[in-house]
Amino acid sequence: MSFLDYVASRWQQLLVDSYQHASMVVQCIVLATIVGVLVGVAVYRSPAGAAVATALSSAVLTIPSFALFGLLIPVLGLGVAPSVVTLVLYALLPIVRNTIVGLSTVDQPILDAARGIGMNRFRVLTRIELALAWPGILAGMRVSTQMLMGIAAIAAYAKGPGLGNLIFSGLSGLGSANALNMALAGTLGVIVLALLLDAVFVLLGRLTTSRGIRG
Repeated sequence: MSFLDYVASRWQQLLVDSYQHASMVVQCIVLATIVGVLVGVAVYRSPAGAAVATALSSAVLTIPSFALFGLLIPVLGLGVAPSVVTLVLYALLPIVRNTIVGLSTVDQPILDAARGIGMNRFRVLTRIELALAWPGILAGMRVSTQMLMGIAAIAAYAKGPGLGNLIFSGLSGLGSANALNMALAGTLGVIVLALLLDAVFVLLGRLTTSRGIRG
């Protein structure tokens, strides 16, 4: 069976796997963004705190993904839980770092002007600082998304959902009928999803960033 015939005969399952893969990545990015922005807000005024937060989130990336899954499986079991925890941890660094950089580089005269018109600390943070840091935060989310698209495929090792199951099944059965087609379909599916999500982030940036900040 040719690759195109394989895709045509199994397109429904491929769509389900693709949806599960993309859904898991998007949900993990949302969780990582919430955690990463909160961490960034908490430490950006403290050089020592910012250094510690960046170092800890960087340390996660030094752990091979297979090893991290292996460490979490005895604690969280198989399935969605270890997959989500692993992906969120891997997504943190670009978001935390960009949040800290974005917030710490807001011009002081802008903050002084905001306080001068009576804005309290919370309103300055939410209306001014986070708004100006948003393009950097979004760039961090975009980088993290591209990383997670590939790492999410390895979640099949922990029986996680997504296209990784096709890739693992295909590679483990090389030499049998359709094994190569399975691995190829899963790999190309990850690439296509990565490109589509990247385009979504470009569009989101244009819709949520004011022209003054972009230009």
